[in-house]
Amino acid sequence: MTKHWLMTVGAVALLSACVTINVYFPAAAAERAADEFIQDVLSDTANGTGNGVGNGTGELLPAAAADSHWRGLAWIGSLPLRLLASDARAQVANIDINTPEVNAIKQRMAARQRSDLALLFDQGAIGFSNDGLIRVRDRSAVGLQQRRQLERLVAEENRDREAVYREIAIANGHPEWEDEIRATFARRWVSNARSGWYYQDAEGNWVQKS
Repeated sequence: MTKHWLMTVGAVALLSACVTINVYFPAAAAERAADEFIQDVLSDTANGTGNGVGNGTGELLPAAAADSHWRGLAWIGSLPLRLLASDARAQVANIDINTPEVNAIKQRMAARQRSDLALLFDQGAIGFSNDGLIRVRDRSAVGLQQRRQLERLVAEENRDREAVYREIAIANGHPEWEDEIRATFARRWVSNARSGWYYQDAEGNWVQKS
């Protein structure tokens, strides 16, 4: 019994050391979070703080043992499978956008969108760039006196966009996800844009959304 017990514990320790917890970028959850954020920003009405994307995960079922004498051993024997299940579960992460920092940026962006940017998008003066930012597309779409304000608005918006991609990555404990979050948002800005607004394709050409 003792020898069997020690061998089992040793095997568990060895297998545990071999299990690597890999948390992959949750592309689908990131798209849902981006859509939620973007729809709040582009909405014509004041937006709330949003509820974010949930982070629910089910609990692992305890190991079954027919005999109480082997219950502890059965649980330990199942531990490698539990670790593997935990690893698989960790790979399906969620994206949380409901943080004070992210919400503060979202509110600024929504206010700017309603007060200035929506009209500039309608006029074709600005468009969505392919890197998740906005760019001046046609300065002649606004008057001479408005062009300085145009540049200022674009700079302010891009600072907030840079900040929100960074904050979302940090808030979720994976600052290395920033580039993937930015790329996800870049696609979703275009998907959520109104008909008639401009965006850049992969080559940087301006395209009007149909």
